[in-house]
Amino acid sequence: MVEVVIAIFMTTVAVLAIFSLVSPAWRTAGHADLLGRAANILYDQLQEQESLIMNPCNAVTEGTTGPIAVNASGYSVAQSGDIQFNITRTITEIATGVWRVTILVAVPGHAAISESLVVNRQENYRFPAGCASP
Repeated sequence: MVEVVIAIFMTTVAVLAIFSLVSPAWRTAGHADLLGRAANILYDQLQEQESLIMNPCNAVTEGTTGPIAVNASGYSVAQSGDIQFNITRTITEIATGVWRVTILVAVPGHAAISESLVVNRQENYRFPAGCASP
């Protein structure tokens, strides 16, 4: 009988230990999800700015823009369970026809992530074909 009581006690302790790990695991999974979404938004913004700068037909506006609020769903109106990210974009000319684009994506209450990209004009990306040469 004593052995059964000890076995039940040990099983109870093990189950409680496992339950104590559930909350941190959910918190970590939620944080990883936010960082993944922020990374997607960050690289979408970098690609968009790169394509705009590479085209000699587009004017490049230097300076800092933002923060601009963006919903994780991609819709302009927040959806159920949506999270809002704040994007700050900085464009700096580092040489003639060469710019550094820095994107910072922040989630309120969490750490922000950022990335930079150096972009130059590409004559092969001129669109539309009839735009004036610089």
